[in-house]
Order: sequence, then structure tokens, then C-alpha cells
Amino acid sequence: DDLISELQQVKIRTSVRDKIGLNLKTESESFMAEYTRRKEGKSFKIWKSKFPTINEAIGGYLSGNLYTFYGRSGRGKSVIVMEEALEAAMQGARVLVWAMEMSEFEWVARAYSSLSARQGIFDAKIEGVNYDVGFDNKAMLTGKLSEEFEKALAVFLPTLNEMIPGEIILRATDHADFHERNLKQLEEDIRQTKADFVVVDAFYHLDYEKNTSRTTGGDAANTSMKLKRLAGYTQATIAAVTQAEELKGGGKDDEGNRELSLPERNEAKKTSALLEDATNLIAIDSLDGIALVGINKGRNGGEGTVAELLYMPNFGLVKEIETGQAAASQFNF
Repeated sequence: DDLISELQQVKIRTSVRDKIGLNLKTESESFMAEYTRRKEGKSFKIWKSKFPTINEAIGGYLSGNLYTFYGRSGRGKSVIVMEEALEAAMQGARVLVWAMEMSEFEWVARAYSSLSARQGIFDAKIEGVNYDVGFDNKAMLTGKLSEEFEKALAVFLPTLNEMIPGEIILRATDHADFHERNLKQLEEDIRQTKADFVVVDAFYHLDYEKNTSRTTGGDAANTSMKLKRLAGYTQATIAAVTQAEELKGGGKDDEGNRELSLPERNEAKKTSALLEDATNLIAIDSLDGIALVGINKGRNGGEGTVAELLYMPNFGLVKEIETGQAAASQFNF
């Protein structure tokens, strides 16, 4: 593999090209041709977020770009990114998920809970408010669904083929053939599945590239840079998940209470390159049925935007809270 790579570089350096790059003044027709293709949805795709405020801020997730999602441990990073991946599939995207922290059954149970909530399979009263919810995730994980719910699940699952216009291809941590977790394998998977939307959860479980810079953290930085390039030349939208630095004392006050607090830009863990390479840096936090999703870096605008979510993932209920007094009155802040 190294020999092939070196030979390709030699070929590039020694080849005689008719021209280098694009002449901005004289080749405007190529821009208009690409604009027309994008207008017709042929060469450029935008996958809308499940959360309206995020769409308003960044316009959705664009093909060929890298997006970094981060938050402290156990605050809902994987759930939020899964929701965005499922939303893309509902728009017709071919979704590839590298779930390197969850087993197949865990990830699928979460997905079924979310998808069934979107269909409003059940009506549940939670703290006096009625919600359309899905199958109880914990009950599915432990095999303790009631007989009634088991029958409902058996009826629901065959409807997925018609319900989801796109495709969802999952590679999970317990898959026997999922031992190569480097960017070469990711590229092969993207090309083989023709993936439009790719989830890398979590970035720090990738087999890092070589540290050619010989600097501390250079292997992670090199991997981040090449992941961004991979998004560009495959034209896939890539969502990479990483952790944020933990706050001292767990972010609790003197009385032991914790407040919702999105991590700052400089708290992206493992490598700052993921911050620099991403089109958007998206922070996540959750507490007591509420979650925040904020744009901490916006290459095309939107920085500082925060969406407030109703967050009950055990019932598949993750959606933006409606604005206005009617919605706010449901909660005790």
C-alpha cells in the first residue's frame, strides 16, 4: 500500500499537465454549470437537521463537509448524532454508521425507539403532559417489553422499509469483521455503500494515521485532517463525535446541583484539529429531560446559536421545544 501511494506521488510530480487549477476570470462557465447542477440537486446535497433552529443557523449539513459534535461524557452526544443520521435517512440519504462504542443491539434498539416515536406509536403521559413516544429502549435492551408491546414491535418492524426512504448501514463494535477502523477502511465502506451521510462515533476510537509531524497529538491531528479530505473527495457528509473536557467537580455548585452548560470551543478533547477542520463545531449537553445543542463554530455563520430540546431518549423522544408560552408552561425551570 505504501509503495502504491509513493508511486502515485511520483507520477503527480513528474506528469506534464496542460494547466494548473481554474482561471477565475476566463472559466466562469464551469461555475455556472456547477451552479445549475446544484440547483437541480445533482452534484450537491443538503441534509436538513431534525432541529429547526440548527437549520436556520447553518442551512443543514452540506455534502463534502466535516461536522464535529462534542460534549462531556454521558450527555447525549451519540443520541443527538443518531437523531441527525436517522433524519438524513428519512430524507433519502444512504447513511453509514461506525458505532465504535455501542453494540449492534444497543444502537438498533435506540434507533427503533426513535423511529417509532416519530410515528407516534404510543401516547404517554409524562409529568402530566401527553407525548407521542416510541418503544421503551431499556425494556428492549433487557428483553422486558410487555406482551402487548412485543406484539406492537412485531407489527412495527416490517413497516420500516416503507417508512425510511433512505438506507442505514451499521457497523458496530461487536461485529466480528469490524476490526479495521482506519480511514482507508472508512473510505472503502463509503464507496461500497455509496454513503451520503457518515457517522464516526467516536473519533478517538479510529486507528490513527501516522504522526508524520512528530509532535504531541500529531497522529490525531493528521487523522482529523485526512478525515476532512475524505469528506471532500467522496462528497459525503461526515459527522465525527468526540468528548469535551470535564469540568472540575462535575460542573456542580456548592449544593451539588448541576446546570445545563454547553462546553466551550477550547474544551474539545483528544485533538484541537477537529475544531479547526470542522465546518461547524456543535456542542451538546443534557439534564433532566432537556438538552441543548449549540453552534460553537460556524464557518458559514450561525455561531452562538442554541437549540433547546425535549430530551427523553429512552422513549425515543428527542425534539426541539416549541417556542411560545404554551410550550414553556409545560416545564418547571
